[in-house]
Amino acid sequence: MKLLLLDGRYPATELAGFEVVAAPQEDVVAVLTMPGQPVGEGLMAQLPALRVVGTATVGFDHVDVEAAERRGVAVVSVPDYCTEEVADHTLALLYALLRGVVELDRSVTRGVWDAKAAGALRTLAGLRVGIVGLGRIGGAVATRLLALGGEVWANELLPVEREGVRFAELDELLAQCDAVTLHVPLTSETRGLLGRDAIASMRPDAVLVNTSRGAVVDVDAVLQALRDRRLGGAALDVLPQEPPLTAPVAPNLIVTPHAAYYSEAAEERSYRLCVARVREVLGA
Repeated sequence: MKLLLLDGRYPATELAGFEVVAAPQEDVVAVLTMPGQPVGEGLMAQLPALRVVGTATVGFDHVDVEAAERRGVAVVSVPDYCTEEVADHTLALLYALLRGVVELDRSVTRGVWDAKAAGALRTLAGLRVGIVGLGRIGGAVATRLLALGGEVWANELLPVEREGVRFAELDELLAQCDAVTLHVPLTSETRGLLGRDAIASMRPDAVLVNTSRGAVVDVDAVLQALRDRRLGGAALDVLPQEPPLTAPVAPNLIVTPHAAYYSEAAEERSYRLCVARVREVLGA
């Protein structure tokens, strides 16, 4: 069976049994891709035997799912490969904002030894944290927050009752929470979900964490709100353009390079699970 490999990060050991090709051929039955290597209608049209597209990622906004459905092509991803890593990274970013870890480190580097150099610091216990998207990762974040004494609110399209979590409409959550963390896929509905008006509705001392998709947030609006002191802090692991042309800079801003997913175990798991799901579709 021929497999079109669009991304060289897939280990050769996982591809045993496939005839791997680097360009479209009529008898290709599977495609493996990653963000930055889109699979759209045009490519699929060159692959009349195509049966499945696989991506070793949680989201698949780089795959034209509607075109795949029209052609009877399955699309598989690995939504469960890095749940714990992203939840841990989210919590690390939240703590870094609340405790001023990054700014305190920078101040020491500048030769300043002052426990108050990052301004007022807060504890997580008793803090009201809003989770936008209570799926696998959002749920894992909620478990951690509840264990640490946080008050957890959530916004979810199809909420399922969960002990210790209060569900709220997005506008209420944004207006009432001390911290907001985003865990939604990038879709036509979530693109720009937190725009200028939504960010303006947040409390001026609130902090925002995004480990989902960059385009869910209007980053320019976040930067302006931070500069105008209308937002207490922001931590972004994802940006609309990666890598950015210029690094975003604003007071109390933390940016990490789309690293929330990463551990050596998770990286290995993502490729292994993706290829296994492609084989399952093919009956191979």
